[in-house]
Amino acid sequence: MKPLSAEAKSLGVSRRGFLKTSAALGGSLVFGHLPDVACGASSRGATTLAVADLPAGAAPLPVTCPHFPSPLHTFVWRNWSLVPIERMARAVGARRSDLVRMGRAMGIGAPPRISRDQQARSYLTVIKRNWHLLPYDQLLELLGWDAEQLAYTLREDDFLFIKLGSLKPRCEPLRYQPPDEAVLQREREIAQTLREECPALPARQREPLFTFVSQLSRLPAARPRTEPTGKLSFCYSYFALYGDPLLEPEADPYPEGLLARLAQAGVNGVWLQAVLYKLAPFPWEPDRSAQHEIRLKNLRQLVARARQHGIRLFLYLNEPRMMPLRFFEDRPQLKGVVDGDHAALCTSAPEVQEYMVNAVATICRAVPDLGGFFSITASENPTNCWSHGKGAQCPLCRQRTPAEVIAGVSRLFAEGIRRAGTNTELIAWDWGWNDAWAGDAIRQLPAEAALMSVSEWRLPIQRGGVKTEVGEYSISAIGPGPRATQHWQLARERGLRAIAKIQAGNTWELSAVPYIPAVENVARHAESLRGADVSGLMLGWTLGGYPSPNLEVVAETLAGGSADAAMRRVAERRFGPRLAPAVVEAWRGFSSAFREFPYHIGVVYSGPQQLGPANLLWGEPTGYRATMVGFPYDDLNAWRAVYPPEVFIQQLNRVADGFDQALRLLESATAELQPKALPTHRQALEAEARVAEAAMIHFRSAANQARFVMARGAWSGAKTPAETDSHRAELRCVLNAEIALARRLFQLQSRDSRLGFEASNHYFYVPCDLQEKILNCRHLLDHWLAAQG
Repeated sequence: MKPLSAEAKSLGVSRRGFLKTSAALGGSLVFGHLPDVACGASSRGATTLAVADLPAGAAPLPVTCPHFPSPLHTFVWRNWSLVPIERMARAVGARRSDLVRMGRAMGIGAPPRISRDQQARSYLTVIKRNWHLLPYDQLLELLGWDAEQLAYTLREDDFLFIKLGSLKPRCEPLRYQPPDEAVLQREREIAQTLREECPALPARQREPLFTFVSQLSRLPAARPRTEPTGKLSFCYSYFALYGDPLLEPEADPYPEGLLARLAQAGVNGVWLQAVLYKLAPFPWEPDRSAQHEIRLKNLRQLVARARQHGIRLFLYLNEPRMMPLRFFEDRPQLKGVVDGDHAALCTSAPEVQEYMVNAVATICRAVPDLGGFFSITASENPTNCWSHGKGAQCPLCRQRTPAEVIAGVSRLFAEGIRRAGTNTELIAWDWGWNDAWAGDAIRQLPAEAALMSVSEWRLPIQRGGVKTEVGEYSISAIGPGPRATQHWQLARERGLRAIAKIQAGNTWELSAVPYIPAVENVARHAESLRGADVSGLMLGWTLGGYPSPNLEVVAETLAGGSADAAMRRVAERRFGPRLAPAVVEAWRGFSSAFREFPYHIGVVYSGPQQLGPANLLWGEPTGYRATMVGFPYDDLNAWRAVYPPEVFIQQLNRVADGFDQALRLLESATAELQPKALPTHRQALEAEARVAEAAMIHFRSAANQARFVMARGAWSGAKTPAETDSHRAELRCVLNAEIALARRLFQLQSRDSRLGFEASNHYFYVPCDLQEKILNCRHLLDHWLAAQG
């Protein structure tokens, strides 16, 4: 996840903001204080870390799960479908047969086979579900990792420690204990609840986790595709892993089938994260660049494969990377601004400038067909001395303006491209640039660069009577906004090309579906951008790269058609002429409903909509703050941001109602047509309906959870029996509604492995989590509410 907007920072939802707001729970760690393992898992030998070195914050007590008879049962349940049973047993000092007995007793059947590929693709899901269960040493045993690999993942894997709340709960060691009769009885009750409420689907109806990877990796059937416009349209892989994909060919982020499908959807560019010292020699510590030649060779091969599909590959640069303070002990001339126990490689230092130029030139010479680079120079990840506005603390950079330093980084990249003599493109992204100097930075960019700006930034909106502005990551609002428009104009005056960054597939408004089927909103945005005369589009950050109708309609609209004509053409290609008109009407309905979403950058980062009904409910406040696209907990004040609680709930229900109505109309309109449609078109319609229904469930559940937290607080403060009864009735209603939604989503995800997944978070939930939510709600109904009279 890239860093957050200025609006987010002002609300305490940026990386630093999350650290501040978690202070009450001890989350005082900043990235600079994480252990230095910058070389990554593949070169960890240089540093030896102990478990005690891993970050913990103030280590508050974990949340409890009273719907299970013990934390060990929670552990077995949550890891059953993700971790090999032998590894689970080793982690808690049990025999394999002990855990098998527990699982069977709770009704979850025999241990499934967990492939190596599934383990490699689900480590984030495993970490998150055990964060409140296991201390670090047992978590490492469960993962099969050492402390250095976990430290690297917490630091480098998309701000993972921030997503986890910048703290590690203080978990007691978890060890196997033989069950007593009360535990055995509770196991039987859990199995009975499963049989009554949410039995597993027959095996022939289930789609195993990550099935979509093999499906998308296979070459698709030939079909008509959008004619290329010549404008750049690039996106990220739907299932790329962080780590070191250029050294791990088995984790190919762009297999042939995915490239072919993206090309069919009108995509002509893709991107990968890059670290300069992993792709080119690092002159001061050569070990950091170990195997860079192999990475360059694999990059060259990937670029060649992509070009066969008419797709260019871009590398994302966020440079130069900070170094630990010890690095500067005998190199003080390189040292810039200090951040914790790291410091910037000062880009005003001639040696650093030469390193950056040479590194880019090395990459371009080795991979002359590389499509280009795009860079963020003021991100939450500190790089140059002015990237966080602290350049005055550097003896060299205090003599230069922020604009000069920020634009100077792009000038170094451009010089590297010139030295290599290639046609590699350079895109400078104005993300995080301060209004006070952004214009000057644009005017100082190299002439070869293009300027990219988030299209919808600062777009004024009003939802439920609440006025606010869009930051980014929005499909519910149709750009462009005033900030991008102004910056593009400044770029054109400088003679630079303008590029728009949008989210075409999905957003943090909802990322747990492969795409949000609000296709009209996406088409209207593309139509507006065609009128804004941009020369290319970034179609999304790490989310939204599924080869969806959304991506396809952007390409059709940019090719010159109206938004209406583009939707019609895409629908006919995907669903056939019989079903297409009804699908287009459904897209309009979903889009209209989604324009009611209570957008605010605080909502999209903190709200419970990513987990939907998989987010548990608690009878007592947890005291935890919602984390950034991680754990929502029960933090309603963070969820709703600027919206009053009642308005927040109202708007989410309006979105869910609109999706539900559009789905019903779609089902009604296609009921008689489906038998006459081709099987592939019927299957496409069924898949579209699953995505839309899952989205509706997420929005409805987010509203329900807010209702629950409100009613819980009102119930505890009720002053009369009538008030008590009213709030108890509301709580009972919400709990039953959540059971129904969890059951529906369980059925959907069991059939469609795409649901619940997002590349930088892996699975937000898996089917057993939705079954757990049912246990959670039943326990609250049968014990918590009943105990309160």
